[in-house]
Amino acid sequence: MRELSVSIITTAKNSNSTIAHTVNSVLAQTYPEIEYIVVDGFSTDGTIEIIKSYGKKISKFISEPDDGIYDAINKGIRAAGGDIIGILNSDDVFYDDNIIKRVAEEFRQNDIDSVIGDVQFVDPMNIKKIVRYYSSRNFHPGKFKFGYMPAHPSFYAKRQLFEKYGLYKTDYEIAADYELLIRFMHKNKISYKYLGMPFVNMRTGGVSTKSVRSNYILNKEIVRACRENGIPTNYFYIYSKYFIKVFELFGNAHSHTKIRFT
Repeated sequence: MRELSVSIITTAKNSNSTIAHTVNSVLAQTYPEIEYIVVDGFSTDGTIEIIKSYGKKISKFISEPDDGIYDAINKGIRAAGGDIIGILNSDDVFYDDNIIKRVAEEFRQNDIDSVIGDVQFVDPMNIKKIVRYYSSRNFHPGKFKFGYMPAHPSFYAKRQLFEKYGLYKTDYEIAADYELLIRFMHKNKISYKYLGMPFVNMRTGGVSTKSVRSNYILNKEIVRACRENGIPTNYFYIYSKYFIKVFELFGNAHSHTKIRFT
């Protein structure tokens, strides 16, 4: 039986301080059948030169203006030739060198459409310092209406699903990943397997966590995504997750256990 091929897509825009860490993290993976695609939004800070320095170690490199991160991801998906597709952001790194090997094994051993796992949010200045832990363990599609989703950087899916059910919607500013997961997992009921381990170390400070405005847009788009895909919800349901997170933080404040948001 042939090895399944995995296409990993990294999108970048003026990421000169982190892009080498991300690329090295992919190149260090022990799984042999990896197609690595980097999509750059026409950076002006030296990011392009750093990416080009890897030469043919990067399978495909696209550098041109885009209409935002989801447009860039879609370019990567269209260029992908792997059996499985996953995304690693340009300021993130894999948790260890065997992540893709583990993911591919799950697809090979099980009749599944997708795999999900956990991610660790880390201090941007010290990626060994865990700020919080996002677990997908207790996720199920019924939680979408409350604003919960599996950790998107841990989502690996068969390429044919994107061909069948579509790409990321570029008219979403922040929550196109949420909408795609609802469309795939709730509306079209794709199968998934949870792996109880961190896939990625994510630096804090992403677009969806930067400001009150960003959080307002995020939750507005979550409500929209639910309604567009047949999930009845409202803002009371969506904002209730913040009260749960406060109680979780309070409950873990004096313990040594990891804080898990699901």
